[in-house]
Amino acid sequence: MREAGMAEEASYDHVLTSEYAALLAEEFNCNPVVNDEAAFDLYPPAPLVDTSTLSLRPPIVTIMGHVDHGKTTLLDTLRSASVAKGEAGGITQHIGAFSVPVPTTVGGGLQKITFLDTPGHAAFSAMRARGADVTDIVVLVVAADDGVRPQTKEVIQLVQKDPDVQLIVAINKIDKPGINISKVHNSLMAEGVQLEAMGGDVPSVEISGLTGHGLDQLVETITAVAEMQDLRAEHDGQACGRIIESKVQKGLGPVATVLLLRGSLKSGAHLVAGTTHAKVRVMTNSTGSPELPGAGDEVLEGSEQDVKKAAANRQRKAEEQVMTTDIDAINTQRRLDREQRESEEDNRDQVIVPTSEKPPELRIIIKGDVSGSNARVKIVYTGVGEITESDILLAKTSESAHNIPIFSSQIIYQVIEDVKQRVVNLLPPVYEKRISGEASVLQIFDIKLSGGRSKRIAGCRVTKGVVEKSKKVQILRNGKVIHEGRLDTLRHLKNDITEASKGIECGVGLESFGDLRKDDVIQVYSDIELPRIL
Repeated sequence: MREAGMAEEASYDHVLTSEYAALLAEEFNCNPVVNDEAAFDLYPPAPLVDTSTLSLRPPIVTIMGHVDHGKTTLLDTLRSASVAKGEAGGITQHIGAFSVPVPTTVGGGLQKITFLDTPGHAAFSAMRARGADVTDIVVLVVAADDGVRPQTKEVIQLVQKDPDVQLIVAINKIDKPGINISKVHNSLMAEGVQLEAMGGDVPSVEISGLTGHGLDQLVETITAVAEMQDLRAEHDGQACGRIIESKVQKGLGPVATVLLLRGSLKSGAHLVAGTTHAKVRVMTNSTGSPELPGAGDEVLEGSEQDVKKAAANRQRKAEEQVMTTDIDAINTQRRLDREQRESEEDNRDQVIVPTSEKPPELRIIIKGDVSGSNARVKIVYTGVGEITESDILLAKTSESAHNIPIFSSQIIYQVIEDVKQRVVNLLPPVYEKRISGEASVLQIFDIKLSGGRSKRIAGCRVTKGVVEKSKKVQILRNGKVIHEGRLDTLRHLKNDITEASKGIECGVGLESFGDLRKDDVIQVYSDIELPRIL
């Protein structure tokens, strides 16, 4: 193996991956056997070069923007529904997909527009990015009374990275008093969005999602932009799409929201998405602990045999990937152990002191209502559904503890704040010395005690603050701290006192320290614990 350039892998306890094993077999002029069945998978059909013969498809429009800028209210007005009231905290928790009929600008009649409602809070950056991955048009909602905010900038950056996505700006809440539309225009221009009103090429519409003002113009703008894009797709053949979200629904079991991009999906079809496969039993439109596909997974249709085989191979590959990671960790640990043993043999008389400790970990089990709403810290397990006894047992095993806290919330960013606070509480405390008094040593007295003993007392004058006997002290000599401890004696004239304020002369004795000298400085301080931050 060393001659083949695999010196690092030549140790007796190194675990070889399948790739290295195949290379080693080839070095011995042997042909490694590859299981073709294990390599089987399903892939989407190649896109047609000439799409002019295909039928038009509805444009996929994603509503994006900062939290509370009115995205869900805008969609509610478009589809005459009340989704906003059903969202926890009034903030959209999941991506919702639905189609609405709108008038067409060519030939009259109606056509459909498919809307994606993505969350606007900062905690949902990944969900918003996933929504942009399948969208044709992004409607950036900007509140006229709030302007450009952090998530607004984030959406602009997402759109700028994808030249195929068209941007439309909807300036919302124009019904509010005291708004400044020009300020919003200038803020967007500063972020690189050149609106048509400012001589650019990005259309903008002034609307009110609450009253419905300007929504007709917004729909017309979306329709016009979609017609310019000439969006077409196959309406027949096997289905191909994306998982928008998935969950377990009582009475139905595993349920997924699928955005169909190509082909036609029918009840009874067999689908594969990620490492899961399923048979379509019930389909409904937007008006109507099993394993679940992940949000963002590609959905492909195939025969039952091919779907099951592809799902099994994908699951095996996922397990192999995890195993490969474990093998790398095992090999790294074994290499470190060998180096440590060799070092100990070469330095038997040396004492090895660890330079660092493993940082504390907060281990978490997350159960969500929908796949795609999980935040990640150091996660032991994630799943969908209610908390079960097995979750508690897993947590006890992971934590080696019996008291397992359970935190539940309908709003994901409250969960994130709770987790963040728990992580902060694991950090080591940080203290700051707060000086509250200072005294200068004017003269040293040696007081004789019974039994032939003596005690050194410093005659001092308080120069700053208050010297309190109950607090800690540090001794400064030539600007450097030479001792830290506590006061043993604090007297004024012949009386014992608990504190001495500025200007008072007093006698000071220290516990376990008798090297006080003239011109030393005695500082009284308290250890103040500072707030811990990540």
